[in-house]
Amino acid sequence: MGVLRSGARWLSLLSFGWLLRKWHAQPPNSLLDNAPLAGLLHKMLDLPRLDHALNSCVLDALAVSASSYTGGSHVTFYQSARGVPSWHRAQRMSVEQQIGVDHLLASAAIPLIFPAVPLYCNDRCEYFGDGSIREVAPVSPAIHLGATKILVIGSGHVGGPQRNFSEYSGYPSLAQVAGHAMSSIFLDGLSVDLERIMRINGTLSLLTPEQRRQTPLRPINLLAITPPVPLDSLASRHVGSLSLPIRTLLSAIGATERRGGSLASYLLFEGSYARSLIELGQVDTLSRRDEVMRFLILIRQ
Repeated sequence: MGVLRSGARWLSLLSFGWLLRKWHAQPPNSLLDNAPLAGLLHKMLDLPRLDHALNSCVLDALAVSASSYTGGSHVTFYQSARGVPSWHRAQRMSVEQQIGVDHLLASAAIPLIFPAVPLYCNDRCEYFGDGSIREVAPVSPAIHLGATKILVIGSGHVGGPQRNFSEYSGYPSLAQVAGHAMSSIFLDGLSVDLERIMRINGTLSLLTPEQRRQTPLRPINLLAITPPVPLDSLASRHVGSLSLPIRTLLSAIGATERRGGSLASYLLFEGSYARSLIELGQVDTLSRRDEVMRFLILIRQ
């Protein structure tokens, strides 16, 4: 075991030395390279079929969100055959544009982990990252595009009792702090937006039909399927499937099987973790079978 730990430390030092040499020649743009993901998307997606789906009314609209590191705004790129007007809100805007692989890469570019992606926005090239950054109303684009019945599939725990933090006593590790910060970026916006929609629905239910006609707000039929518990503990069980350099990096900042699972979940692009997430999603959905069936019947009406 001591030999393995010594080897891991030497590997970490060698990797750090390589990084310094590369930094001197050309500063790296991110921790990981997303070129394999780009190749996979180009291979698996037939995006030209999107135009056919929109023109034949099989699909009403498609929206992909990303955050501009250059301009500082959150941008929703959308495509529709119905001539949906663009919208602007505080630090949020929309741009009608042909959706391509670059939009998907930009929307999935976790800050610092994956490189930013250049996209044209109002005749100006800007660099974009993950669509959850500065996204204070994740459900808003669907509503702007005309949806009145919305199914939300989230990756973060929404509502319910809070976790018992007694097992995490002591000063938080860097991994815990980073995981908390990442969760505030990627998960909190959805929770707040769902609560906002429910409050608006409740308020509208108190208005008379005449009063409803005088407001641009409209009730939204909403079904949100999210994990019943945070995914930290599930991610912690799969940390061992990460590559040795990533495990060494996480270990150096305090990500262990008991701490830092939240941060590790953002780096777990491994098959074992993905299968566990799929199984958890199936169990959660089946546990709410009656609610899901009522929503699907409502959609068909």
